[in-house]
Amino acid sequence: MSDPQRVVVLAHEKFPDRAKTATGVLKYADYDVVAVLDRDNPGTSAADHRRDLPDVPIISAMSEAPETDALLVGIAPIGGGFDETWREDVRTALERGCDVIAGLHYFLEDDDEFAALAAEHGCEINDVRKPHDEIGVAQGTAADVAAEVVLTVGTDCSVGKMTATLELVEAARERGIDAGFIPTGQTGIMIAGWGNPVDRVVSDFTAGSVEEMILEKGDEHDVLFVEGQGSIVHPAYSAVTCGILHGSMADKLVLCHEATREVVHGYESFELPAISEYVSLYERLADPVHEADIVGGALNTSHVDDDDAAADAVESFADELGAPAVDPVRFDAADLIDEVF
Repeated sequence: MSDPQRVVVLAHEKFPDRAKTATGVLKYADYDVVAVLDRDNPGTSAADHRRDLPDVPIISAMSEAPETDALLVGIAPIGGGFDETWREDVRTALERGCDVIAGLHYFLEDDDEFAALAAEHGCEINDVRKPHDEIGVAQGTAADVAAEVVLTVGTDCSVGKMTATLELVEAARERGIDAGFIPTGQTGIMIAGWGNPVDRVVSDFTAGSVEEMILEKGDEHDVLFVEGQGSIVHPAYSAVTCGILHGSMADKLVLCHEATREVVHGYESFELPAISEYVSLYERLADPVHEADIVGGALNTSHVDDDDAAADAVESFADELGAPAVDPVRFDAADLIDEVF
C-alpha cells in the first residue's frame, strides 16, 4: 500500500469552529496532514484548539510549509466563494509543484492564473464540487437496494451531520456490520475519495444524484449511512435537504443538533423550531415518497465545556426527541447502532 498523500490544509481565520472541511479532513481522511494554514494561530497545534484533533502544526502561510504533495482548501464559506486573501497561498503551492484540492463553488481550474501555473508546473487542480455530466432525474428506485439506508438530517446547517454519519459508520463496522458511507458534500467527498456534490447539481437532478450513489453501493453493504446537508427549515438550503431525503428513500433518520444553537447559522433572525416539530416535519416530508422515522439523535456538545453538563444536554435532547440520543464524538455512537440497524 502506498503512503498517504501529504497535504497542507488552508483554514485562515476560521479554524477550528468555522472550518468544518479542515477539521473533517484532519479527523477522518487518509491524508497525511503536515500543516494547517491559519494566520490567526501560527505556532500552535490543531490539538490545542480541539481535543479530538491530531497534533498538527499551524503555520501562517504556504511559504512556510514543509514538503508536501497538495494544498487542500479547508474552508467552505456561505456561497462557496473564493477569498482573494488565499490567492498567494494557492499561487505558492502551484509554484512549488503541489496539487490543489478545493470544494468551493468557485472552481479554481477556471481561474486563469491558477490554470496557467498548474500547466507550467505540472500540477493538478481538483475541484471536488464539480458534478459529472451524466447525473439525471431520480427514478424513485433507491428503496430497491438490499441495504438499510440511514440518513442524517439536521436542525440547521453545520451542526455535525457529516461527523455523526462517519461516527455511525465506524461504530457499525466495529460491531461487525458491513457499513458504507454515502458522501453528499465537498468534505465527505474529500474523505471518501468519491461522491456527488448534491448542492452543486441542477435542482431537478438533486434527488437523482443521491439515488445514483445509493444504487451504486446499495447491494455491496448491509447498511448505508447517507451524509445529510442543510436543514428543512433553512431559508437558503432547504432544497438540498429535501432532495437528499427523497432521493435516498431512507429507511431511518437520525436528527442532528448543536446543543447551544437557537437560531439559524448566518440567518440569525430565524429561530430554530422545537425539536419535536422537526420530528413531525421530517417524517411527514419523507412519507409520500418512502416512510422513514427518526429513530435517534446526535447532539453536538462541542461548545459545552463540562462532560456532566454535556451528558445532561444529551439526555434533555433525547427527551425532546422521544428517541435515544448520543454525542457521537464526546461519548460513543455505538449506543445508536441498535436503533439504526
